[in-house]
Amino acid sequence: MRSGFHGFCSAAALVAALSTGGAALAQDASGDTIKVGILHSLSGTMAISETTLKDAMLMLIDEQNKKGGLLGKKLEPVVVDPASDWPLFAEKARELISQQKVAATFGCWTSVSRKSVLPVFKELNSILFYPVQYEGEESERNVFYTGAAPNQQAIPAVDYLMNEGVERWVLEGTDYVYPRTTNKILEAYLKAKGVAAEDIKVNYTPFGFSDWQTEVSAIKEFGAGGKKTAVVSTVNGDANVPFYKELANQGISAEDTPVVAFSVGEEELAGIDTKPLVGHLAAWNYFQSVDNPANAEFIAKWKAFTKNDKRVTNDPMEAHYIGFNMWVKAVEAAGTTDPDKVIDAMVGVSVPNLTGGYSSMGANHHITKPVLIGEIQDDGQFEVVYETPGLVLGDEWSDYLPESKPLIADWRAPMSCGNFNTETGKCGGAGASN
Repeated sequence: MRSGFHGFCSAAALVAALSTGGAALAQDASGDTIKVGILHSLSGTMAISETTLKDAMLMLIDEQNKKGGLLGKKLEPVVVDPASDWPLFAEKARELISQQKVAATFGCWTSVSRKSVLPVFKELNSILFYPVQYEGEESERNVFYTGAAPNQQAIPAVDYLMNEGVERWVLEGTDYVYPRTTNKILEAYLKAKGVAAEDIKVNYTPFGFSDWQTEVSAIKEFGAGGKKTAVVSTVNGDANVPFYKELANQGISAEDTPVVAFSVGEEELAGIDTKPLVGHLAAWNYFQSVDNPANAEFIAKWKAFTKNDKRVTNDPMEAHYIGFNMWVKAVEAAGTTDPDKVIDAMVGVSVPNLTGGYSSMGANHHITKPVLIGEIQDDGQFEVVYETPGLVLGDEWSDYLPESKPLIADWRAPMSCGNFNTETGKCGGAGASN
């Protein structure tokens, strides 16, 4: 785990500004700088994944300042540590918006942390950019979802494995909203594809879970019935390290029982002996191994900024790259950091991604992305074995759940609704909050 600042020249000044609390607040967007909130866990179970996103944001802000800043002002990062404590995310979000007066916030990883902060961003009418794959079933006016929805990750991964002959499915997840909702969607999808209920096994473990012997033994036994079996993993955070170690200990190979992960990327693999895991899979919208000039330039800047040739890039970093550049473009178009005007300007914004194309922001506040499936290599990188032929727009409401199938989101006037029910013609369908 990494929790320090890397290559950030004004870290001392930032710490000093944060330590003063409300007594001596830095300038807001109406002053000398435009403040940008960074809301990622730098300690606790999620630090293994989130610390690198804090560093990525510091790099993006540094790069923008080298270009002259935004609206003629320098950008000032404000870093807080919600410490993998879900209620603390809401407190820190309120601090960023009310006290620090940030113009926008980039943050959260788990869906439970995002759900924790949503009421704060709605109440205070501020903007959150959320960079991680999630379960869908949500579209909020104050949130821009730059990570994958299920149709941009989970569904294509299952389709790929089906084409590889998989007939039995273990849905293994951490016990919180993202895995449970994603697996609810996947169960419905698999059954719609003709998979019998007895060929689907679902299991959940707590955050930070480490004693995987019994769970992995159960996976092994479930896969011993003669049908080709795969594990679809929504295990999150540092529990992945002992999970993959136990898979190797029990001889679960990619040839016999492939594991496809939605929360394991280059950063998580950096702490694992990957040799026994070669051939297992991950589904993302970006891998460091993607070979094109834009990605090569990004990787070079990252290693130079962190002053560490061993630092890796990953999918949520690319999501922050896309979201940050979209925010900059929307602020420039609006001529202000006023949230209402920026929110309106965001829809339709298109910026380069790192896989060789452009990503655009939809009216549902989700973006277009390619879907990539990568195979783990012995150096901790991924070899892309599948890519969608075009870009896929994130679907905020799953077509495979009856309660959400009729819902759509469109935040443009006059609809301006996150859950419009196409059957009733009303906003606020299926009991969801708009």
